[in-house]
Amino acid sequence: TRANIENMKAQMRQLGFGIDWSREFATCDPEYYRWEQWLFIRLFKKGLVYRKNSIVNWDPVDQTVLANEQVIDGRGWRSGEFVERKEMAQWFLKITEYADELLEEIESLEGWPESVKSMQRNWIGRSEGVEIDFPVVGRESEVLRVFTTRPDTLMGATYLALAPEHPLAVEAAENDPDIMAAIAGMKKISTAEADMVTIDKLGKLTPFHVKNPLTGKALPVWIANFVLIDYGSGAVMSVPAHDQRDWEFATKYGIEIKQVIESTSEQPAEISFGAFTEKGKLINSGAYSGLSYKGAFEQIAIALTDKGLGRKTSNFRLRDWGVSRQRYWGCPIPMIHCDNCGVVPVPEKDLPVILPTEVKFEGVQSPLVKMESFLTVECPECGRLARRETDTFDTFIDSSWYYARFASAKNPDAMVDSAANEWTPVDHYVGGIEHAILHLLYARFFYKLMRDEGLVKADEPFKKLLMLGMVLHGGKKMSKSSGDAGDPQKLLDKYGADAVRTAMMFAAPPDQSFEWSEAGLEGALRFLRRLWNLVEELTEGGTAVDVIHSELGDSARELRKKAYETLARADDDFGRRIQFNTVVSGVMELCNAVSKFDGETEQDRAVVSEALKFTVQILSPIAPHICEKLWSRLGGEGMLVGRPWPPMAEEALEVSQIELVVQVNGKVRGKIVVPGDASKEVILLAAKANKNVLRSINDQTIRKEIMVPGRLVNLVVSG
Repeated sequence: TRANIENMKAQMRQLGFGIDWSREFATCDPEYYRWEQWLFIRLFKKGLVYRKNSIVNWDPVDQTVLANEQVIDGRGWRSGEFVERKEMAQWFLKITEYADELLEEIESLEGWPESVKSMQRNWIGRSEGVEIDFPVVGRESEVLRVFTTRPDTLMGATYLALAPEHPLAVEAAENDPDIMAAIAGMKKISTAEADMVTIDKLGKLTPFHVKNPLTGKALPVWIANFVLIDYGSGAVMSVPAHDQRDWEFATKYGIEIKQVIESTSEQPAEISFGAFTEKGKLINSGAYSGLSYKGAFEQIAIALTDKGLGRKTSNFRLRDWGVSRQRYWGCPIPMIHCDNCGVVPVPEKDLPVILPTEVKFEGVQSPLVKMESFLTVECPECGRLARRETDTFDTFIDSSWYYARFASAKNPDAMVDSAANEWTPVDHYVGGIEHAILHLLYARFFYKLMRDEGLVKADEPFKKLLMLGMVLHGGKKMSKSSGDAGDPQKLLDKYGADAVRTAMMFAAPPDQSFEWSEAGLEGALRFLRRLWNLVEELTEGGTAVDVIHSELGDSARELRKKAYETLARADDDFGRRIQFNTVVSGVMELCNAVSKFDGETEQDRAVVSEALKFTVQILSPIAPHICEKLWSRLGGEGMLVGRPWPPMAEEALEVSQIELVVQVNGKVRGKIVVPGDASKEVILLAAKANKNVLRSINDQTIRKEIMVPGRLVNLVVSG
């Protein structure tokens, strides 16, 4: 890691990145991660950290928990083996305690792309619905509790489905080997919610039944692989006529499909080939038949509340953040397990708990679990021998607060200090679109935790976002994990830093993905050489004099106008639009205009000099090394990097003459050249005087005169 850091730093320096290396740190520095251990302990004491058994994605080869995003088509992203649903003790941060705030404050993030805000809203996923209790037949006061946003379909429920890990499912398996075997098979899938939609639906009937809380009708209880124990209560009300997943399951296992909603549109509800999922009018629902969705929602919720078997409530798709990882690489979780005192935090004076580096790897299991020198420790409360926690933090913890630490990077006595409030919220955050949900959501949450500990004052960490597109190769994302990220060193050696930078900026707008091709580097290098040659040609005759506007000819005025138009557009592209590819294309067009300009006087040379100075000033953030050199060649004062943006000269944007197309009844009949400040009357007189236009009018009456400023005149005539 240290060697990689040094190698990457050298490449960043060679590329000319403007980084303040005095603020450098690595998240694997104990001086950094001690503070996330410190905060974790404070959160534990506040009740925002807990440990519980949870169903996780377990990679049997890599021997670690995987996040849902690390499971691809049911397989571990590194090992390629099928993951298993496994129950393990995990540490959690209570992000759900902040769910309402995280959701509501999305509306205040004015500088965020709407697509990212929408993704976060959907991930948090607040929904309004009803909690319904289904009494278990033959068991006094025992109920199965479900959450639904569609209480209007309650009369169409024909079975309840349980997660394989639900206590009632486990009880059924203990008394039936077939159920136990079926559950074991169901656990051979990931716990990712998205996978539940596409997997082959598997189920097993249990001996249990529940009662419909309104009618008392007995419904069978099934175990289903598409129900997750950590989502809701691990039980769902299944209405196959009006939920596609339930319909597929019921069709496969021959379960009753009862329609209770009919369409209110001309398109009838047809449940023979799939579920009817739209909201409509209730049928086959007793006293509730004929009601609309809204009316049925309210009346059924009231009836359930009166019976003590239901209540209106909100639910979140968001789940608490499981931060335990069983891998060696990571920040040690600062907790101690004592047989006498239970789980206790490491005392603050003993922080940081340092990850050992002299370790022995045997297979893929973390070496910490067998490392006695790390494991064995005195309990800080009773003094007896205890053992350290061997799980390490999810590395999203490391990346959730680094931006605030940059402001206080060298402070040994605090996680952050007052400088963090000067530098955060971050003015403009740049990152990949793949971080739109998890990293950015975790960073928002972590910042709020820090705020509530009095470490920072603002509510949100990032004012504005620029979400970068992907760099693709062969149609797929280039990445370190897939082994095709590429080493920039060979490109730097072959083309130079400025050509690499220019090619990257010219390839596409930063928020769009593009297919990587080395041909773009060849083009960038040719352009930079061409720019160099233009400066060389100009400076062979010495430094040009200042521009004297009154002595410029028409072509020189046009070139000067082009230069200032390019300057204005680049200002907007850099600042407001953040579209660097058009900055490069703009200076390329300006260089084309310089190449075509055939000047003879000193004033012509001065116009070329001004245009080339603008070119190197505009291009300098993209190709800084060559631009500094060319700035010096052009007689520029001092270092270009320290100069302010060139001021606009409004008179340069004035047009001396313009060419207009003249149409008759929409067809081009001629062209005219008029002064740039010509009035409408003057332009119309010139248009009507054109010989070809006169021939086309041929004594017809002009009914309408249409002008598009700077472009055309259209004369509408009739006989």
